[in-house]
Amino acid sequence: MNAIAQSSDDVGADDGQARAQRRALEQQREERRAARRDALAHGMLKLCPPLAGFVLFLLAWHGIATWIPALPTPGATWDAALPLFADPFYRNGPNDQGVGWNVLASLARVGAGFGLAALIGIPAGFALGRFAFLNAMAAPIISLLRPVSPLAWLPIGLLLFKAANPAAIWAIFICSIWPMVINTAVGVSRVPQDYLNVARVLDLSEWKVFTKVLFPAVLPYMLTGVRLSIGTAWLVIVAAEMLTGGTGIGFWLWDEWNNLKVEHIVIAIFVIGVVGLLLEHALLALARRFSHDG
Repeated sequence: MNAIAQSSDDVGADDGQARAQRRALEQQREERRAARRDALAHGMLKLCPPLAGFVLFLLAWHGIATWIPALPTPGATWDAALPLFADPFYRNGPNDQGVGWNVLASLARVGAGFGLAALIGIPAGFALGRFAFLNAMAAPIISLLRPVSPLAWLPIGLLLFKAANPAAIWAIFICSIWPMVINTAVGVSRVPQDYLNVARVLDLSEWKVFTKVLFPAVLPYMLTGVRLSIGTAWLVIVAAEMLTGGTGIGFWLWDEWNNLKVEHIVIAIFVIGVVGLLLEHALLALARRFSHDG
């Protein structure tokens, strides 16, 4: 009898443990479902304002296009975009290429001019921020040249290089260099003097001061200058290509105007905006990555 009672007690205990485990599993599932519902609700709350803004934008666009018949409606623009993006990389000659090739040509020019500006502007910014005499020498020149429109330098580029492509790269270089020089110099000048005093006491070389003290402290300022420069470069390349011709999204936009394809002009505006937005977000992600690593 005692054995039977003990066995019954063991069975009851096992059943109790099983019920407790089932309740725990059910509670975990309910918590996961609640977390998913909260995440979905949070996502919807974040998504609703942009969607509402986009819908209002489309309604306003449709109303203006109805009032001004020369402007294409969103539906007409969408219909015109479908064949364009169905084959964005076709080639029918040097002056008849898909929108994809034109975007890549513009990005190549931006990359070349921007890269040259970074190669010269960032070291120049470090030098100006590090040495007060150089900063005093360069300050009036930078103050004089920085407000000049980059397109004003385009004829100088055509004069120097005798070709449209390097002239456009030259204009990108000029517009890109100033934010990198100025932001880097400001970052160097704001490095705490105590850091430099410690480096002097430790008798660090100038290279050690740069790599161990200046560069980590200046990196956020430098990345801000890079982000400003790439945005300005993308703005300028469109106008430069409209003036110089050849290939590129700016040339394509102007060519579509000459062909009176207003829908394609609107599409080009959206393409320019999307590419600029992607460049901006890529550099923001890069800045966050380096800031996090730092």
